[in-house]
Amino acid sequence: MVKQVWLNLPVKNIEKSKAFFTEIGFSFNEKHDSASHTCMLVGENNFVIMLFEETQFASCIQNKITDTTVSSEMLISIDAQSREEVDEFANIVQEAGGNVFAKPAENEGWMYGCGFADLDGHRWNVLYMDLSKLPK
Repeated sequence: MVKQVWLNLPVKNIEKSKAFFTEIGFSFNEKHDSASHTCMLVGENNFVIMLFEETQFASCIQNKITDTTVSSEMLISIDAQSREEVDEFANIVQEAGGNVFAKPAENEGWMYGCGFADLDGHRWNVLYMDLSKLPK
């Protein structure tokens, strides 16, 4: 039976990626670090995202790595507790060297969010959902 799920992402440079994600507020379980991978923890429940150096990642998937300059395989979504937190996160990402490709904005009258790409072009969504405004 499944007990846990985690996400694996390819990165060009482990140390640069680790510095970026640390700057935007994520933490790491360094006891699982090696030269070719690191264990990132996201959110209150410490969702695990493993960052793998591209060569090792490619050997695991036995397939080509998506070219994030022209396509995306997924959108990784994280929650925010307020509109202000979305705005603050967008600023932090930009200051850390990420690309905010979708500026903070309201969507469908009850969601407020932004989209950013990390140093390797993986796309993320930061979203505040005001459930009191959710259409019935």
